[in-house]
Amino acid sequence: MSLLGAAGIGLLVGAVVGALGAGGGIIAVPVLTYLLGQSEHAATNGSLVIVALTAAVALPGKARRDQVRWRDGLVFGAMTTLGAVPGRLINERLDAETLFLAFSALLLTVAATMIGSSFRDLCGGGSAGAGPRSPGETRGTPRRSPVLVAGAAAVTGLLTGLFGVGGGFAVVPVLVVAMGFGIRQATGTSLLVMIIASGVSILIGIARESFVLDWSLVLLFAGGSMVGGVLAGRLSQRVPPAVLSATFGVLVGIVGMITLVRTAAGV
Repeated sequence: MSLLGAAGIGLLVGAVVGALGAGGGIIAVPVLTYLLGQSEHAATNGSLVIVALTAAVALPGKARRDQVRWRDGLVFGAMTTLGAVPGRLINERLDAETLFLAFSALLLTVAATMIGSSFRDLCGGGSAGAGPRSPGETRGTPRRSPVLVAGAAAVTGLLTGLFGVGGGFAVVPVLVVAMGFGIRQATGTSLLVMIIASGVSILIGIARESFVLDWSLVLLFAGGSMVGGVLAGRLSQRVPPAVLSATFGVLVGIVGMITLVRTAAGV
């Protein structure tokens, strides 16, 4: 596929990140591999760059709408290093087939979780499917569970280092459940966490001289992704989060099945 095609696909991936604050990496990795011809490990490296840049562009818009808790995001992001280091080391040691079989399992798990949660919100009138209460949609006094927060941060870092994903799909529920964030504040803050987690993993790879990728293709993909992130950030204010989440869950499930079948078949 042409470099122009890479930019176009990046536009769609950026729309996902901008709308949900999650998911860009888990779409970017299979796209880089199956549509753009990158190796599995190069795809996970490229995804880290794409996620970090796209989140960085989408973040200011969320901040202007008072949907980013900077202190909490910085602390949570710093704790992702607990998992980012071992995640990166494991990535370097796994063969391509094992890496993508594990990745397809992650995709299917994320899809099932997001679809189930979205349908519960839509059918039960949960807060995730409702319109914003305020610019930040604050739910009230944060219910902080240090163990849960630290554990989730470590898992986020592990997933980022291992698979090249931002981990926003794991961060958002924890910010809502354990720290009392509204859904829109959680998605905004998760962008900050994704930047930190991806950045740490990139630096580890560079330090270990294992960070190899096609920079021209990845940067064009990232350019399209950044534009999509800005545009979708506006769209997300008009569409119920549960609807966006359910739609994205279906997409991730389809990608997960394709990844599993192709990897198992050795295609």
